[in-house]
Amino acid sequence: MLLQTILQRKGGMVYTIRPDATLQDVLYRLIHHGIGALVVTSTGEQDGQVLGIITERDILRTCASGVGALSALRVSDHMTRQLFTGSPEDPIEEAMRLMTEKRIRHLPILSEGRLVGLVSIGDVVKAQHDLLAVENRFMKDYIRG
Repeated sequence: MLLQTILQRKGGMVYTIRPDATLQDVLYRLIHHGIGALVVTSTGEQDGQVLGIITERDILRTCASGVGALSALRVSDHMTRQLFTGSPEDPIEEAMRLMTEKRIRHLPILSEGRLVGLVSIGDVVKAQHDLLAVENRFMKDYIRG
């Protein structure tokens, strides 16, 4: 199964933010949308150039450091710039390996340099679980004759 299968099921909508937004803006969007990460783009829109990602963990680290009020801190100073990405044609197993090895929970999906989706570790685990459930059913049916 490929990552494009996950994107077909969940859609390609990605919540984004501009690098000059505040961490308070990030917090508001994360809570409002019930998500754990925003992709940082040059325009704050999905069609902008991908610059990085800002996650709940980034916010927690910043809060723990006590560097200032979230309303005064810019995304560009606290986002993760070393971005690991996937492609719609990547197998789910490859995404699982990358996410586990790099200890990341969100994987932006790019096609020809364009942001086409975001896959979370939960999305990948659910897809793998669904695949195993289907295989299990086929095996049981085969055994029963």
